[in-house]
Amino acid sequence: MDKPVLTREMETLYIPLFAKAEQMKRKKPLLVDKKAVEIANGSGYDFARLKIPGKTSLMVCLRARMIDEHVRDLLEQNPESLVLHLGCGLDSRHDRIGESRADWYDVDFPEVVGVRKLHYQETDRYHMVGSSVLEKGFLDRIPDADGRPAVVVAEGLLMYLSEDEVRSLLGNLRDKLGSYRLVCDVFSTYAARRMQGHPSIKRTGARIRWGIDRVEALEAWGLGLEEVREHFFTEGRALEGLGPGMKWVFKLAGRFPVAKKAHRVVTCFVGPGPKGA
Repeated sequence: MDKPVLTREMETLYIPLFAKAEQMKRKKPLLVDKKAVEIANGSGYDFARLKIPGKTSLMVCLRARMIDEHVRDLLEQNPESLVLHLGCGLDSRHDRIGESRADWYDVDFPEVVGVRKLHYQETDRYHMVGSSVLEKGFLDRIPDADGRPAVVVAEGLLMYLSEDEVRSLLGNLRDKLGSYRLVCDVFSTYAARRMQGHPSIKRTGARIRWGIDRVEALEAWGLGLEEVREHFFTEGRALEGLGPGMKWVFKLAGRFPVAKKAHRVVTCFVGPGPKGA
């Protein structure tokens, strides 16, 4: 069968795919992702056209590793959670997290899921949903939480939406799930403007549309957001596995708020009810 054609925002999925496959060439990769190597090698895609900088590849792997850790921690607390991985691309997070009793749903555009189904198989606990996350109807294909803790993952997604779309999406998820734990990454407003000139983004024609400087502002959205926390790439466990020189660069960046907050992971609780998730 012919592979669906991916354009604009959809095509950006090749950036993290390339980054993870390249990382696997290291003797001690920061992120172990054999599936990325398999898919990248068989994709026939011309990765060179994206002109992906080495720093971007590194940041993608640090981001994926950090989000994996947060999701893994949540599932250790509540193994039978309902998990929605929004804008999943060709990512193998479900496989990287390892065996769990979670009911997992990977969601992305129909064209992306069409490619994804060439490489992944659905099971009783792993599902793929082809839909834009802006179409509220996609949630009709997700079962009710029925008292189960819910986890929503949005990696490399929210910055492609407008602020109104981000707010609407989080609200629709709350209406469906009641409450959930959100794990996502965000840009600052400055970084969002700068990223529009990123060579890989320009090549795909995608647009970076949203950034946020003070994540505390999310609590004013009226969606029941609580326990909003930022996690930075310039400190702590995020630096594990980096060489001395690169570790020094990241620590130095952490001393300057504009660099430290340019790109970070955010976790929070969304919605009314007990915070069991």
